[in-house]
Amino acid sequence: MRLFLIFVLLGATRAWAQGGAANSTVTPPQGAAEPTEESREGVLAARQTEKSKVAHPPQPNKAEKYVRKLEGTFLEDRAGFYPFFGSVYHGGGLTAGAGYRRYYADNSYWDLKGLYSVKNYKKLELATESKDHLDRRVSFGSRLGWRDATQVNYFGLGVQSRPEDRSNFRFQEAYADGHVTYRPVRWVPLRGNVAFEYYDTKEGQAQTSPSIERLFTPATAPGLGADPAYLHTQLAAGIDWRQSPGYTRKGGLYEITFHDYHNTNSGGAYSFKRLDGDLIQHLPLLRETWVLSLRGRVETTLNDNDLVPYFLMPALGSGRTLRAFRSDRFRDRHSLLMTAEFRWIPNPWGLDMALFYDAGKVTSRRSDLNLKSLKSNVGIGARFHGPFSTPLRLELAVGNEGWNLVISSNAVF
Repeated sequence: MRLFLIFVLLGATRAWAQGGAANSTVTPPQGAAEPTEESREGVLAARQTEKSKVAHPPQPNKAEKYVRKLEGTFLEDRAGFYPFFGSVYHGGGLTAGAGYRRYYADNSYWDLKGLYSVKNYKKLELATESKDHLDRRVSFGSRLGWRDATQVNYFGLGVQSRPEDRSNFRFQEAYADGHVTYRPVRWVPLRGNVAFEYYDTKEGQAQTSPSIERLFTPATAPGLGADPAYLHTQLAAGIDWRQSPGYTRKGGLYEITFHDYHNTNSGGAYSFKRLDGDLIQHLPLLRETWVLSLRGRVETTLNDNDLVPYFLMPALGSGRTLRAFRSDRFRDRHSLLMTAEFRWIPNPWGLDMALFYDAGKVTSRRSDLNLKSLKSNVGIGARFHGPFSTPLRLELAVGNEGWNLVISSNAVF
């Protein structure tokens, strides 16, 4: 009897030890076969399945979900009808519109959209785009459109122009273009564009200032009364390593753009060439909680003997240049702009705050593009953004001509 009990206790002890070593809560029945490698894998897979029911990846909060929904509505190339917010021309005021997009091939679509502003600015455009061909290296498209800007500011030429000389003009532009972008590597965009642009200038419709022809002449407003029709060629090359043109906290853009405006009317009068240079750099600090953002831009007419119409001259003063000044406050043949922003990102999914400084000038001679007699302003701003866009920007700026409130639906740079 004692021998029998000893054998029972030894068997029970052995079974308990094997179950503990396998970390199993189930004791196989007596006489069961030894577990195989396949059965062990099945047990592990079952455990992983149980864990996945409990553990979940981090979920976006309500604000993040709302921003993502806005980006999907307003920014993605979605088929069908969609709301559209943009600009007919700077200074047009609050603008809204709608569009309709229809795909006819992979990454290729037709797009019809229109805009209307509180100042009666209007724009209608039909476009086709075909993107990301040849391993995402080539995109191309074409546009056909018309816009009407009814009360564009003109104060005269140079930084010495006076606020009290404010006038306004109206211009209508019909245009058609073809464009292509080639990226030999992802961060090197090479762009080409050929367009036909016809300008028809008219009497300004603003009630707060006289029309341009009442204060200025062709000597003080070159091209006054002319309606040029341009064959406009653009060639651009640069390095772009920003996260997105619409919103970024690091990276930069270094780009040069050549413009050739050839007037097909009036024997080629008012034909000219211009070169633009843009330098943008975003420097993240403290894990991108703070960002120092810098921009420098130069626009220069290449030939001093070329006649440039007043409405196509480089201009400063807008929600993206000298932000405390009225739109197109300063115009001339050459311009220089510098901007510095110190950005604080309290919420990387929804809100940026910024302190900014803008400085710039326009000149009639390229040799005067220096740091003397700069016009400047300071300001504070809030930007509501998503990962790739800035759908709302609110800024308050002040300069030597007073305060200005900026409300915009795009990034400043």
